[in-house]
Amino acid sequence: MNDQKLWFSQIEEVAARRTREGGAYLEFLRVPSMSLGLYVLPAGGEDRQAPHKQDEAYLVLQGKARMRVAAEDRAVSRGSLIFVAAEVEHRFYDIDEELSLLVFFAPAESA
Repeated sequence: MNDQKLWFSQIEEVAARRTREGGAYLEFLRVPSMSLGLYVLPAGGEDRQAPHKQDEAYLVLQGKARMRVAAEDRAVSRGSLIFVAAEVEHRFYDIDEELSLLVFFAPAESA
C-alpha cells in the first residue's frame, strides 16, 4: 500500500476485506500525506480508541451513535462528517446501530 499513485476500489470490497481480516479497524490506503481506514463498531459496542497524533476526519457510512469530542457531544448518523484535531480526546458511544466509518488521517497514522 505504500507509494500509491492511483487506487480504485468499492467500499463493499474494503468492508469484505475488513471482515475477512477481523478487527474493528482496517487501514486500506496509506501514502505519506494521509491514510484511510474503515472502522466498524457493533451496536452496543465500546469505542476504545485514544487520541491520535494526526488530524482525523470521519464520514459515517451507516449506523447511529453519539460522539464526544473534547467538550462537544453530538448525535451522528449516515452522512455525518466529523473533524478531530490531533491529540484531542474523542469517542463514539451509545451505539444504537452498527456504526461504519470511513476514517481519514493526515498525515498518515502512526503508532
